[in-house]
Amino acid sequence: MATKRHKPEEIVSKLRQVEVLVGQGMPRIDAIRQVRVTEQTYYRWRKQYGGMGTDQLKELKRLQKENERLRKAVSDLTLDKLILSEAAKGNF
Repeated sequence: MATKRHKPEEIVSKLRQVEVLVGQGMPRIDAIRQVRVTEQTYYRWRKQYGGMGTDQLKELKRLQKENERLRKAVSDLTLDKLILSEAAKGNF
């Protein structure tokens, strides 16, 4: 059976739904089942995205993209430096 990958916005929404249902008096396990995720998935999501709003989620995604771009730039510069140091030694 194929599993569905939830987008971060959907995850935050489902976490909020569970909290609302629990606030209305429903047991947590029943609330988790009602949003159609497993208990393990819920607690993993809560650990990663718990307490986040949509604006914080957008900021997190922006920072992750920026971090990825900077890592790529550093690796490119490191490779260039290694190539130049080998060329300077005369080992080509």
